[in-house]
Amino acid sequence: MDSTAKFVPVGEVSADERSRIAVGKAGVRRDDRYAVAVNDDGEILLTPLVSIPKRELLIWENAQIREAVSLGLLQSAANETTSLGDFSQYADDQDDE
Repeated sequence: MDSTAKFVPVGEVSADERSRIAVGKAGVRRDDRYAVAVNDDGEILLTPLVSIPKRELLIWENAQIREAVSLGLLQSAANETTSLGDFSQYADDQDDE
C-alpha cells in the first residue's frame, strides 16, 4: 500500500542552520503538536496529536466512564441537574500531583 497516495504537495522548503523546517504552508500553527515518523527512504510523516493529562487518560480508556461523563455533560447542558451544595469544606488546599 502506498502511504503517500493521499498526500498533496504544498510547496518546497529548506532546513535552516539549526536543521529546522518551517511547515506553515501546510497549515501548521504555533504550538501544534505532531508525532514524527521516518521511513527507510527518509520520508517524514507528521501526525497531528493532542496531549492530555495522565489523570484524564482513564476517561479515554474506559468506555463506561466516558459514557457516564458524556451523559453528565448532556444533563448539565440541558439544565437537568440538582445542586448538592458546597463541597469546599472537603477540598484540599494543595494541588493534586
